[in-house]
Amino acid sequence: MAVAADAYGHGGRLRPLGDDGVPLGAAVHVADLVAAVADFEAAPVPPRWVWASAESAYAPLSPSRVSRCHDLALVESLLLAHEERIGEPRSLGAAWARLKGLPVPEDLPIGVADAQDSLFVPDRLRLPAGVDALEAVVAVHADQVRRIDTIEDAARRSRFRLLVAAESAGGLAAAEMAADGLPWRVDVHDALLTELLGARPRVAGAPPQHLVDLAEQLRAALGGRAFNPDSHPQVMKAFADQGVRLTSTRTWYLRDVAHPAAALLIRYKELARLHAAHGWAWQDTWVRAGRFRPEYVVGGVVTGRWAGRGGGALQIPRVLRGAVVADPGWRLVVADAAQLEPRVLAAMSGDAGLARSAAAGDLYEALAKAAFQGDRAKAKLGLLGAMYGQTSGDIGPLLTTLRRRYPDAMGYVEAAARTGEEGGIVRSRLGRTCPPPSSAWLDLAEGGASGEPNADRTDDAGARSTRARGRFTRNFVIQASAADWALALLAALRRRLARYDASPSGRPHLVFFQHDEFVVHSPADLTDAVSAAITEAAEEARTLVFGDTPVLLPLVPTATHTYAEAK
Repeated sequence: MAVAADAYGHGGRLRPLGDDGVPLGAAVHVADLVAAVADFEAAPVPPRWVWASAESAYAPLSPSRVSRCHDLALVESLLLAHEERIGEPRSLGAAWARLKGLPVPEDLPIGVADAQDSLFVPDRLRLPAGVDALEAVVAVHADQVRRIDTIEDAARRSRFRLLVAAESAGGLAAAEMAADGLPWRVDVHDALLTELLGARPRVAGAPPQHLVDLAEQLRAALGGRAFNPDSHPQVMKAFADQGVRLTSTRTWYLRDVAHPAAALLIRYKELARLHAAHGWAWQDTWVRAGRFRPEYVVGGVVTGRWAGRGGGALQIPRVLRGAVVADPGWRLVVADAAQLEPRVLAAMSGDAGLARSAAAGDLYEALAKAAFQGDRAKAKLGLLGAMYGQTSGDIGPLLTTLRRRYPDAMGYVEAAARTGEEGGIVRSRLGRTCPPPSSAWLDLAEGGASGEPNADRTDDAGARSTRARGRFTRNFVIQASAADWALALLAALRRRLARYDASPSGRPHLVFFQHDEFVVHSPADLTDAVSAAITEAAEEARTLVFGDTPVLLPLVPTATHTYAEAK
């Protein structure tokens, strides 16, 4: 069912579509779009809604819920990538313009459209003046169906359709989580900040007392001269004046610096980051009515992982997770996948030996017993090195062992790396496509063979660039396939939770999703049912994405009062 809301007011127009995108009837105007959508959702088989994007079309329907959709903007991104046209605008207006051979408008900068009076004004959709929004939705959807049908291999085409459905379901989940919000106790947050930083400054923008005190201690430890601890050059000079030459002020580097000021600087940096990123100003901006309300960006990373639009949605510091507290009579059901990426490699490569190790509880422990004389640390270092392309240090012999014992798994990632080094593209299990090499990369890669002056120097840069791309594509096939699984799980879980929408004790709902971690806010009496739904959804996703594989992708739910207790 194609849908386009009126630019103003509460109405909109609907038009039924076939699976091939061909309209099955005329467009119908409804005065109350929310009520009309709810009526269709109450049918025994609700329609799949086709709209410009969940951001523009679904959010205004809240608190209504729909079961499934085809998100034109998200699908356009997938198709453009599949066609090696990554980076082209994805809005309804852009897709319409490409279809009609017209100049393609750029997508609106992030945040611009949100400030407009209506989410449905043409500027947000980027449609030219006079173009009917519903007509554009119908035409772009039909074109996307056609483009998907051109994928020649039937198995690849089927998996890509699953990716389209999962990505669109992700758009629904993101809108719902933004509307529902993550339970957040402001009083607990305040208490944690006060304990760590001191009382909230009365003057906006002023540093809290503990930061002031740490800055003074740091200056005293470095000779007493005034300098700004937030200034990288001034910090480097202050240490140099004391005979300590730093090459970095990163925490991992400072831990090995013997001077007592190093520990003070580490602590200062930690608290300054907390104050800037998740302090009182953050609380004032992002926490409303007892809920943290972030903005998720579905597919915001090329691997398919989500990103956040402000608010640090995917970076809640461990120290503040105690502020995520379930409502009275409710619980947080938290589940995250253990050792997901190595297990994905085992499932994708079909390596029987690695699959046997992945069927055990601790993959690295099983791998250590099978190939590294029980040394778990070596097993983990070697396998992570293989997945991320690490070859320096003592990892070489570990990789040799892995190649001998697990040839199919190592061959899989090394083939992906060679493809990247040769300028090719790789795809995830469901067909998400990595970016093609840039023209600058191609110039570097080909420079060594040019015969021009400084060719040796160019070749060195080209070799480094080539290896870097190989490392990227090596990990892309794993990380993107893990994202495929997580999105399929998200869709399956969301469908199962909908069974309890009419529960007398309340509706369990997703409130947080991060890569391979899921948090559901659930009435206490439904936590067992929610835990079972998570386990079932994980198994469904494993079968859908990876087929008949013995590799387990364990996801163990835990019901708890606070997010901190689950970690």
